[in-house]
Amino acid sequence: MNTTAARRHEVLVLGAGYAGLSAAIQLAARTRKRGNVRVTVVNPYDRFTERLRLHMTATGQSTAELNIPELLAGTGAAFVRGWVTAVDAEAKTVRIDDDRILRYDTLVYGLGSIADTATVPGVDDHAHSLDSPTDAAALARRLARPGAGAIVIGGSGLTGVEAAAEIAEQHPELRVVLLGRKEPGEGMHPKAKAHLDAVLTRLGVEVRGGVEITKVLPDSVELADGSNVPAAAVLWTSGTRVSPLAAAAGLTVDDRGRVVTDSALRSVSHPDVYAVGDAAAIQQRYGVMHGTCQSGMPTGVHAALSILRVLAGRKPKPFRFGYYHTPVSLGRGDAVVQFTRPDGSPRRIVLTGKPAVTYKETVTAAPWPTFARMKKMPAAGAFWPHGGRHTRIRSTK
Repeated sequence: MNTTAARRHEVLVLGAGYAGLSAAIQLAARTRKRGNVRVTVVNPYDRFTERLRLHMTATGQSTAELNIPELLAGTGAAFVRGWVTAVDAEAKTVRIDDDRILRYDTLVYGLGSIADTATVPGVDDHAHSLDSPTDAAALARRLARPGAGAIVIGGSGLTGVEAAAEIAEQHPELRVVLLGRKEPGEGMHPKAKAHLDAVLTRLGVEVRGGVEITKVLPDSVELADGSNVPAAAVLWTSGTRVSPLAAAAGLTVDDRGRVVTDSALRSVSHPDVYAVGDAAAIQQRYGVMHGTCQSGMPTGVHAALSILRVLAGRKPKPFRFGYYHTPVSLGRGDAVVQFTRPDGSPRRIVLTGKPAVTYKETVTAAPWPTFARMKKMPAAGAFWPHGGRHTRIRSTK
């Protein structure tokens, strides 16, 4: 066996979403000339999922084809396509597709979240979701059928709002109904919420807040008050869940199954495991972070730099992050951007209309030049796209 390979520190990154890919590119780019660290990324698809654009895919619009091996090209990171089916945190191994075993010295756990289709009866059987391009494309085919009927969107959070506006704009012939426990835009500044409400009204979206869906049927949804809303198709955007693999592996998780981390993003029970993005329960001064692309990429970068500091015999720095904005697409021709305090609460500053559209598109496209800078300038400080407030992290060299 090659002695260099025998001494190589194996880092496995599970999941190639915004957080996982940020960790992999940052770490691989900074270690590619050393030869003593190997980074391997595991993901079930070789196409990168732009979750920020899945509402566009769901309405039949074309988006960029982003290939994960191409995004990793030049960093030295390897790519393994497959489903993670088990993690053995004691043996430090990961099972792929039930027939391959990969070992690790350090694990970056970034398996993310998907729509919670298990809590409400009938969702798993009868509703669409926006978890992948495949799911979104299936909804697009359904919407394109002649006489598609009423489209019910279960969940009035921002994913539901973006999907409702996009469907209503691209398919004005359809009846679009947005149902949720809360009013759309709740928690925004009154000016931002007023604009959001006005656009949904202009697009013809029927909004019903303060309702709870208790069951999804083949042709309707049942509400808690016993009434039914007819639905030719249902899109489910209410709540998310994470993979049970972390809990099954014996990692300490919170009540939602997210890996509980220390300040450096290491598992509190298994410090050789770092958790990033939606898969992590990360405590900040204002509480536990909620998963967004805005916060996901910084967690990936910080995990990579924490790993480098530990490998160099140094203490990793604490992760600090504050939210900056909430950009919301309202179809292709409108948007609203709510600027926030670090804890996510709204400020008075709001963008609407065309300036907000431009801003949102700039934010959505930010990862790609950011990844390019990571690959070309591995000795530079970390780059945060999406406008998050942060403590700048410098090179570990």
